[in-house]
This record gives sequence, structure tokens and C-alpha cells, in this order.
Amino acid sequence: MSTVGRAIHQEFLPATGRSRAFVWKYSPVNWGRRPRHFHIEPELNLIASGCATFGIGDAVVTVSEGDLLGFPPAQDHVLLDASPDLYLFAIGMAPMLSSDVLRAERDDVMLPIRLRLPPDEFRSVVGRASAIVDRDQVEQPCAELWEQAHWLRRRCTTRPIPRMHVLTRRSLSAVSRAPDLELHSLAARLKTADSEISRYFHRDVGLTFARYRTRLRLLRLIGLMDAGGTTLSSAARASGFGSYSQCHRIFQAELGCSPRDFFRAGLREQMQRAYDP
Repeated sequence: MSTVGRAIHQEFLPATGRSRAFVWKYSPVNWGRRPRHFHIEPELNLIASGCATFGIGDAVVTVSEGDLLGFPPAQDHVLLDASPDLYLFAIGMAPMLSSDVLRAERDDVMLPIRLRLPPDEFRSVVGRASAIVDRDQVEQPCAELWEQAHWLRRRCTTRPIPRMHVLTRRSLSAVSRAPDLELHSLAARLKTADSEISRYFHRDVGLTFARYRTRLRLLRLIGLMDAGGTTLSSAARASGFGSYSQCHRIFQAELGCSPRDFFRAGLREQMQRAYDP
């Protein structure tokens, strides 16, 4: 079972709702730290200087200048420690835009990334990020940066061992498209054992398959409610929950509040503004 503690929901993109891609800059001198959180937007973190320690699901990862991290939707992450000179770029995109950019991939979904960039590629990516940081209407340059980062993921040899297992890649692709997919059904589709998927998925993502799937369902529920024209009960069923009572129980366990309080009592906004000292 996953041992990771509770994570909150914090959207990556600016609250204006107009941007489908954005690049934030972060330095511990100027900003506090966000609590452990997850969101629907896939995210890249490029370490431009200094070093840091991240919690990513159950895993703890130390990175330094030249490293690139990638978080798929629903994978929780938190900055645990940082050197005073840490400076990083956080790059995020709306899921559909990310899929459009990655449509030539075998699986057009974001995969976990952790690699050390070659010096020339590092300078190139930093230059691209610096040119569009904190700016609106950067979909095209951000898409080019996104494409470059994923090209590097496929080709860089300076990545840690073990590499992501093929079962994890295929499982992420399948469950991202169908968050109601059961593990035994996925195992039958991939012609393997449930335990094999579970073992490699937990190792590579830092979450159990079941918990990751639960997060995707919660994110689908939030998206349906944001789109409007539905009730919580209908959105719960459409998100893959068997009933609203099941949704309520899981929502409370994951986010520490009921769905109604999240949407109607201002708790969502409180989560979005939360920073640790």
C-alpha cells in the first residue's frame, strides 16, 4: 500500500483561465513552498541552479543544476528541501494541449521524467524557458519547449537506473484514457499478472495503481463540475464512482473535505492559496 500522506489539489495554470500553457519561476528567496499537491496539468521542473530534494509520491529524489523532472497528471509532488541558490522553471500545460504536442509519441500522455540534460541541451532549454517565463499567450513556444523536453527523455542516456518499465508506460497510457479501468482488466489486456503491473507502477510513479486511478477520478469530477450543467451525484457517476456516497468517502480521504465543501465553502480557494512557511 502507498504510504504517501495526504496531498491537496492545486491547479498549475493561472487562475485567469485563459492560458493553456505557462512557465513559472521559483526561488526559495522569493517564494514559500507549496504543500504536497497534485493537479490535472502535466508539469516539468527544470533545475536552472542550485539543488533540491523532492517528494514524489512515496519516493524522495535529490536533483541539482541540469536536471529535469516531469510529473504526469495526478502524481503528487512537494519540495522538501532546497539550497539557497535554487532556481527552477516549472512548466505546465493543459492535458489536451500536451496530448496534441505528443501525438507522434507511442503514447501521447505525460510520463514521469527524471534525467540529467547534456550541457548544450540544458543551455537551450533554459534559454527557451527564460524567454517565456511569467508571460501569457505562450502556447506555441511552450509547446516547442515541451516537445524538446520529451525528445530528450527518449534519447538521453544520462537517466537514472532503473528505467521506467514498459508495463508502467502502458498502464499510465491506458488509465489516463479510462480512469475507471480495473487492474485485473488492465492485466488481461496487457497479458500479465496484476502483481507485475502493481510492482513496477509503484516503483516508477511512487503511487499504487489504485491510488493513482482514484486521483484521476477526482480530477475528472472537478473538471465536470467546472464545466457546469451537472450535479455532484451525476458527476460522481460519470467520473467512475459507483455512487455519490463512495465519491464522498474517497474525496474526504484524499482531500480532507467533502465534495460540497470543496466546491461551495471556499475550501478549494484556500487550498489554491496555501503555502508552507
